Amino acid sequence: QVQLVESGGGLVQSGGSLRLSCAASGSISSIFGMAWYRQVPGNQRELVAHITSNGATNYADSVRGRFTISRSDAKDTLYLQMDSLKPEDTAVYLCNAYSPVPGRGMQHYWGQGAQVTVSS
Repeated sequence: QVQLVESGGGLVQSGGSLRLSCAASGSISSIFGMAWYRQVPGNQRELVAHITSNGATNYADSVRGRFTISRSDAKDTLYLQMDSLKPEDTAVYLCNAYSPVPGRGMQHYWGQGAQVTVSS
């Protein structure tokens, strides 16, 4: 089992920056990859950024060049540095981690979410 707790959300003006953190605990060594998603009420959950266990990253087109995903050396904290924020970035941001389960694919874990609001 893996537990995830996000922090760092808040209200920021357009063009500003925020950094989200996600503290992982439990079976951290089993984590294969981690990601940030975001969700706006009424819309589907959107993958924002992803990082693999060896540090490879990828981003949604809408945030590439503005957001940076990273992990601590101990791999127990995930970060999302968000720069040049836009009102359309307003959403609940959710931390995700996944671990392989033999014969069953991937087990996904989710944090409780952090609200990010960008004012125009």
